[in-house]
Amino acid sequence: MGCALTCDRRPRQSADLALAAPKRRRDGGFFMAANGPHQMGFMQEAIALARRGRQTAAPNPMVGCVLVRDGRIVGRGWHRSPGCAHAEVAAIADAGAAARGATAYVTLEPCNHTGRTRPCVDAIIAAGIGEVVYALPDPNPVAAGGADRLRAAGVETTSGLCKDEARELVRGWLHALQRKRPLVIAKAAMSLDGRIAAPSGESKWLTGPAARRIGHELRADCDAILVGVGTLTADDPSLTARLDDATLAPLRVVLDTNGASPIGAKAFERSGRGALILTTEQCSQSQARMFRDCGVDVAICGRSANGRVDLDDALAALADRGVLSVMVEGGGKALGAFLDEDLIDEIHLFYAPMLLGGGRAAFDGRGVARIADAGGFDFDAPRAVGPDFVVRGRRRRAR
Repeated sequence: MGCALTCDRRPRQSADLALAAPKRRRDGGFFMAANGPHQMGFMQEAIALARRGRQTAAPNPMVGCVLVRDGRIVGRGWHRSPGCAHAEVAAIADAGAAARGATAYVTLEPCNHTGRTRPCVDAIIAAGIGEVVYALPDPNPVAAGGADRLRAAGVETTSGLCKDEARELVRGWLHALQRKRPLVIAKAAMSLDGRIAAPSGESKWLTGPAARRIGHELRADCDAILVGVGTLTADDPSLTARLDDATLAPLRVVLDTNGASPIGAKAFERSGRGALILTTEQCSQSQARMFRDCGVDVAICGRSANGRVDLDDALAALADRGVLSVMVEGGGKALGAFLDEDLIDEIHLFYAPMLLGGGRAAFDGRGVARIADAGGFDFDAPRAVGPDFVVRGRRRRAR
């Protein structure tokens, strides 16, 4: 992937926002009231820019930046992929000479270390930017300290604006940084009695178009989509994120203990981040070679006590490939296995207003022995989505 600076060349008049600036900065410019509605609008624009890096920025965080001068956005940028310009550098390039004296709104504290690129703080100081407003401090000890460096150089800094939205944007990166494994998001669409398919195996469609659209947005926000080999064989899903304006292809992952995946599956088509089979030594060398010859990556994992793919090994293999977040979509055995191993961090359950009575359960595992052990998640209130409703839950304590 090329690393051209990701700047937005839209006409400047479309970004004209009135800005009150009563306080003068040390550099002679005006200090911005960082909690005002217009300032929040600038940060929300930076967050929207950051989202353009989904599917490409990992294993780096998605970051967006806008430069504002005299109440107008004069530069935009976002981080596209590792090795490419960081958001601040892209915004400075977009602004040109107008960057001098501007205020930068950036979703993450500017970095203060040299990796594949030079420190963002150096570019900010050299450009003459007078103030930096950032949403989140950088928790990575390797890159932290940017705000201190900026203040030492006479650049005003403010933090915390739109911090909740910014944290949501990079929750996979934050989780991976802290837990050393990808964020695991479980998603299932089911009947009111918890069935993901009728007794005949029919599963299309349980939920309506609005719920499915949200499901595709969730896919687009994840670096990888995972299913079990049973679901791959029965449903032949493409595992892409089909949005209104684009089709994105996260890493498509299959849990397959024996290497039995059909090589002609839609999920193995060469696009986006490609496909990966997580298997064990039960997969023969010749079978693994065939997958690789067809462009499908193969990771040999250990086996769990029940003889299936060890999920800790599976998540480690994903982390090695730069995956920050993985969505587990099914089937019931895969979802049940992650639930049994206490590996689900976030869950999205879509319910259709119907009863099937039989068929496949959404979570098919050993389950919990006692009702008292069934907690562990904090659930939001159900939200109506057309005729369906969705419930979102997050683990109270991350593993």
